[in-house]
Formats: sequence, C-alpha cells, structure tokens
Amino acid sequence: MVFKKTLGITLVFALILLTGLAVNSQTVSVQADPVKGKVENVIFMIPDGYSSAYATNYRWFKGSTPVMDNYLVGMMKTYSANTKVTDSAAAGTAMATGVKTNNGMISISPEGKNLKTILEASVDRGKSSGLVATSTITHATPAVFASHVASRADEADIAPQLLNKVDVILGGGKQYFTHESKGGKQKERDLLEEAEKDGYQLVNNRDQLMKTQTGKLLGLFSDDAMAPELNRKETQEPSLAEMTDKAIQTLSKNRKGFFLMVEGSQIDWAGHANDAAWAMSDTEAFEKAVKVAIDYAKKDGKTLVVIAGDHDTGGMSVGGYNQYAANPEVLRNVKATGDGMAAKLNTDRSNVKEVIKTYAGIDLKEEEVEKIKKASKPGNAINGVINERALVGWTSGQHTGTDVPLYAYGPGSHLFSGLRDNTDLPKLMAKAMRVELNND
Repeated sequence: MVFKKTLGITLVFALILLTGLAVNSQTVSVQADPVKGKVENVIFMIPDGYSSAYATNYRWFKGSTPVMDNYLVGMMKTYSANTKVTDSAAAGTAMATGVKTNNGMISISPEGKNLKTILEASVDRGKSSGLVATSTITHATPAVFASHVASRADEADIAPQLLNKVDVILGGGKQYFTHESKGGKQKERDLLEEAEKDGYQLVNNRDQLMKTQTGKLLGLFSDDAMAPELNRKETQEPSLAEMTDKAIQTLSKNRKGFFLMVEGSQIDWAGHANDAAWAMSDTEAFEKAVKVAIDYAKKDGKTLVVIAGDHDTGGMSVGGYNQYAANPEVLRNVKATGDGMAAKLNTDRSNVKEVIKTYAGIDLKEEEVEKIKKASKPGNAINGVINERALVGWTSGQHTGTDVPLYAYGPGSHLFSGLRDNTDLPKLMAKAMRVELNND
C-alpha cells in the first residue's frame, strides 16, 4: 500500500516535471523568436498583384511549402480614396505614407499635398535606403517611396527625385535617366552623368552588379522594364534575388540601419495578361528574394521583413471550368510567356503545334490550334489554352478589390497581425524603427 502511494506520488511529480520542461521549452522557443527586439532595418517586399489565390496556386505549383507561408500574420485591405478597386499608385502611396489617395497619384494626397514616405522618414534618421524592382524603377510602386507627382505616367519627372535620396537603385528604366528617351526626344539633363558625379556606381548588367563593393549604387539593366523571369537566361540581367542580396550587402554598411523596398513587379503584369505560367515563374523569383531577406534577418536579429501585395490582379481562381479540380502543376512545363510563344509563330501560324509543344509541353487539339490561328491576339489565346489545361480561371484583365495576405518576420512582426488596412503598414514600420512619420 505504501509502495503504491509512493509510486503514485512519484508519477505525479514526474508529470509535473515533464509539464514544466515542456512549458519551459515552449517559453524558450518563443523567446528565441525575435519578435520584440530592436528594429534597425526594414525590408518591405511587395509582390505586386499577389493575392491568396496566387499563394494557393503557387503552393501546388511548387509542390512544397513556400517560404512565405511560414510567416503569414494576417490580411490587408486595399481600396483607394476614390474607388473600391485600387491601382498600384494609390495602393503604393497608402503603403508608403499611411494615407489613402486617388488612383494614379504618387505620394500626393487627393488635395494635392506632398506626403512624407516611410523611406524619407528613415533617411531623416540617418538610415540608408534602397529601391529594387523588375519594372522600370520609376514605375508606380517604387516611385511612391521617394517621389511626389500628380500622375504616375510622369516617369521622367520621377527619376530625378530618386537620386541622392535613395542610395541603392536597381531595376529597369534607363531611358528616364538619359539625354534621349524613346522616340528620340532630348532631355535637358543627363541623370546618369549627374549620378556618377554624386558618387553613384553605375552598372548595366549582372556581371557588373556582382563586382560592386560598397557605396551608392545605380543599376539600370534595361531601357524599359526588365525581362520576365521566364526570359531571364536570355539576358544579362540579374535576378530579383541577386539584386536584393546586393542591396542588402550595400545598405547594411550603415550602422544606423536601412530601409529597403523590393518589388516583384511582374507578378502583376502576368495577372493583367492572364498568364498563369508567367505569374508562377515570377512568384518563384520573388520567393527566392524573400529567402535572401529572411536569411539576412535571421542572422542580423535587428531586421523586420514585411511582405504584402498591393492588390489582386486578374481575379485568379484555384480550379475552374466547372470542374472540382485544379492542375497548376501543368505550369511547371511552360518555358515562355504567352506573348513570347506568340512571337515564335510564323506568318501563317502553321507552326502552332510545334511552338506550344516546345515551350509548354502541350499537345494541342485541333480546335485549340484553330483558336490560336484565328485569334487577333495569339498570346492571349495561348494563355487561354494553358489556363484551361491547368484549370486556372481569371475574372478580369485588371485589378480586383479583394483582401491580400500579409506576412512578417523579425522584431516588430507581431504588430502586423490581424486584418490591417494598407495605411497601417508604414505607420507600424515607423513605430518599430522609432522614426517620425506624421502625415495627419
């Protein structure tokens, strides 16, 4: 009897000890996750046009858990000041300044007032700054962080505002920085000459970028936008991950910290084209850039990484065509954009079967061949065939107003949980970095 009582007491104490160890282990794990430490750096990553449907299709496309899935903290509302369906200029302005504006406006309020951006607030505190994009670097999303114009179309007016405010500038759009733009129109200023005099290293291709060391950096890798990821090997352009890595290497030399915005610009462009393979390929390129940022943040311990699309593009679905099924794995075999394949067609389009087999791995049916042959826009028709094979549906060639996923890692990441408005993001970044952003 005494033995049983002793054994019972021993088991109780053993359970208490094990429970305590489990609790302590869990506590250690939580404390080891750097959510409430000091924030010196912010890396803001924007997969333009990306929504939960893209995230789900990409998970199936990849065949394993995407990096971003591990850091999902909430959702974000995207509407602009004058419509439920935003464009990138208004969405970016909200995400850069904490104030909603009208579609088309770049960091200017609907009343015409210049709005301070989170990048500018960081620079005011002595931090370095960077912008990375696969569009022109003067395109709406990168532009909102360091310029103020009434219309996003004024890219030539955006370009000079970036210099000497942004330390690392990497993307496309060289035409907006030179004497001569498309059509042979002469400009009064050559911004590349000015940039070089102001201490920027100028680079034009991947090899030059990889060789740079420290200091201010201006890399313009194409006259217009950079190439889609599917065409990367055909160019001398760096990948988004390589540009992100170089930007972090350069900006991290500043002991006061840095603010870096990285945009996966062409996820959005793929959505506009309803090109599912392009969308997945550029999402894959964006994920590689995210991994670069997260790896740095894990080693550094003082870097907050925030990831959110500015809006949804195209109204993509997971499954469609009146079937209870989805086959995004089909997209893994596609090696060119729809327009890229259309460019391979001969004059009478008699080589349709060969082109689609070579670049998409698909044996076309006769009705699909005829559809592509007769199409006024063969690239769109090719995308339509591939979408139906992958069972990826689309509702629009423009943006939609759906909420988008919000991800965060590092000190301050807990601030972003829940359903957030896009205007919350820069305010929370400012709070985490202890910088002044007051546009009220």
